[in-house]
Amino acid sequence: MAQLRYGEDPEPSDPTPAGPLYVPVRPGTFGCAARLFRNPLGERTAVGFTTEHRLTTTLGPGQRWIRLAEPALRALAAPLGVTTVTVDPQFTAPAPAPVTSVPAGMPALRTA
Repeated sequence: MAQLRYGEDPEPSDPTPAGPLYVPVRPGTFGCAARLFRNPLGERTAVGFTTEHRLTTTLGPGQRWIRLAEPALRALAAPLGVTTVTVDPQFTAPAPAPVTSVPAGMPALRTA
């Protein structure tokens, strides 16, 4: 079978993300259960991280995890009606940068 070029293929055949994911879990009655989260629109999503560092930075060092490939994570979440997998989410927005000066031509804010 001939390989299609990216311009011809609507869904390139390269797997993304490559390799197993670090999936956050919680202890359950019969072992571990994958944690599900909600995206900003309120829809449930399965979550995986590409590195252990990204997982612990986002969820904390005490967060338990298992390694799963993305298709396995999708198969695990599908019976629960979850069809979305989010990779390397950021659960909070970065802090805004402090304003050090007012650009020329912009009026300064007055405080009462």
